[in-house]
Amino acid sequence: MDGEPGGERAPALRNVGTVATYAAQRMEREHQWYRELPAEDRSWVALVAQAGIHGFLTWYRQDDDSLPVTADIFGTAPRELAHTITLRQTLDLVRTTIDEVEEHVELLARPGEEERVRDSLLRYSREVAFAAAQIYAAAAESRGAWDARLESLVVHAVVRGEADDTLQSRAAELGWEQVTDVAVVVGATPQRTSAEVAVAIRGAAARNGLEVLIAVQGNRLIVVLGKLTDPMATAQGLVAQFGPGPIVVGPMVPHLFAAGRSARSALSALDAAAAWVDVARPVLADDLLAERALNGDGPARRLLVDRVYRPLAEHGDLLETATAYLESGGRLEATSRELFVHANTVRYRLGRIAEVIDLDLTRPREAWVARVALAYGRIASGGQVAWRRRADPPRL
Repeated sequence: MDGEPGGERAPALRNVGTVATYAAQRMEREHQWYRELPAEDRSWVALVAQAGIHGFLTWYRQDDDSLPVTADIFGTAPRELAHTITLRQTLDLVRTTIDEVEEHVELLARPGEEERVRDSLLRYSREVAFAAAQIYAAAAESRGAWDARLESLVVHAVVRGEADDTLQSRAAELGWEQVTDVAVVVGATPQRTSAEVAVAIRGAAARNGLEVLIAVQGNRLIVVLGKLTDPMATAQGLVAQFGPGPIVVGPMVPHLFAAGRSARSALSALDAAAAWVDVARPVLADDLLAERALNGDGPARRLLVDRVYRPLAEHGDLLETATAYLESGGRLEATSRELFVHANTVRYRLGRIAEVIDLDLTRPREAWVARVALAYGRIASGGQVAWRRRADPPRL
């Protein structure tokens, strides 16, 4: 011992392996998570314990308590081990190892130095615990940055409709491969940092048991929500997280890989929402079908025709009545004269129209939507209104 560097305070190094073995055995006895580790990972944990003891002795030998304690002891293990054991388990490792050092301090200290070694051990263990916490915090920050980047890539793929193997792989990384009942909500980006917006939206989603993916595309905030039951109710709870202007909720789809349809509908509706002066906030994308159609959205135009024109065309008298009523400016008596039917018949047919296409033609907004739908329907069918042709006077 006299020949060891560090003078009188230099403890023996030869028993480091023995004390590390004791620590590993104690870990085996007291911690189930350690027993459940694969043999290779257990061996790495034992090496970390041994490195910790050796690091303490090296630090102690420096004969200067003001020198900092570094986290080099954790560099012994591969980076992947940080994904295997948690911070709590790492602190279990530190505590157990320190307890073993205290119990077997006579193997590491010269006679008479036991108390001095124990006092130094208290500071060392505290600093190692802080070092471990810093390592895990840095890992969490790095992982969070990677997850945010991966999340952004997934949302952009959804917007582009790329439901391919790459999307499936990335969705699995984020735990979204089994998430069902998905809808996309879009609106303006607020005047806050992306991090602040993400924290608020994630908090709201977590309180409602929902899954969420978030991305910012320029001045648009795109939120993909999963495990939904009522998309509109959920969107209403997120209104404060968006900037000023319309907030559009896309249709609910079965899973993330079909969310491209929801995203396209929502973004198309957001682009066209300015045409509706009193648009609700939030609003369903399907409530803006007429505006979307006027803005050149082909799928919206076809959907509008399928939902309004074709059902009325299957009931000839209803299409006839809707056309006459709209052309007359919503005047009941004028419509009855045009069709040669009683006013009560017109009232009855208007009620039937509301049942068939879910539009009340006596309301200005819904009448306008129906007018747009009928115009596109006539263009699509290439036909004319038969009853109007019969009413036209003969040419001279």
